Amino acid sequence: MAEDEDIILSELSDDDLVAQMMDDLYDGLKDEIEEGVNILLERGWTPYDVLTKALVAGMTIVGHDFRDGILFVPEVLLAANAMKAGMAILKPLLAETGAPRMGKMVIGTVKGDIHDIGKNLVGMMMEGAGFEVVDIGINNPVEKYIETLEAEGADILGMSALLTTTMPYMKVVIDTMKEKGMRDDFIILVGGAPLNDEFGRAIGADAYCRDAAVAVETAKALVARKHNQGTARA
Repeated sequence: MAEDEDIILSELSDDDLVAQMMDDLYDGLKDEIEEGVNILLERGWTPYDVLTKALVAGMTIVGHDFRDGILFVPEVLLAANAMKAGMAILKPLLAETGAPRMGKMVIGTVKGDIHDIGKNLVGMMMEGAGFEVVDIGINNPVEKYIETLEAEGADILGMSALLTTTMPYMKVVIDTMKEKGMRDDFIILVGGAPLNDEFGRAIGADAYCRDAAVAVETAKALVARKHNQGTARA
């Protein structure tokens, strides 16, 4: 293969272009991803195929290498940013074509906590996996979570905390949802450095996710299970 700078994306076959886009995504090359997305669309690819076969497939590799300690947060943020640039082109087109929906997640850091790097990373990786993400930012009281979940018709709630002092607030949110009889309508994922599996179980979350890659895998598995139960009941 010639040196990288000699690669002309528009001259590559579809398969080679997708492989190159996966490499470019891994390297966080935003402009190249935008160009690749546009070339595939011009070649008649559906927006959904571009999303799943090039972008989501590429981000899956990034996610695995992040989980395995080969990539670190700065590289993943660059890759996620490149993914976002591609998504910006595809989003309006996906809306028009009514592409299958993975699910919708509301994510936010709990009341009293203003840490957001981990939360942002989870949000970006979830978008990268084809989920719709509504990020409500930091320092969220229980009312904000509940209002947003209802207004957005979400499937998943993601809560994050980085302080041991704010961790217990997650239980406040889950307990309030139970009181309102809405707990079982949502998959609840929790994350943050001081948490662990035991804590997640103790407060009544569906799962504790130690990093963004695990959050994506867990969300996919739980959404699939929920869909299967839904069809079994129907």
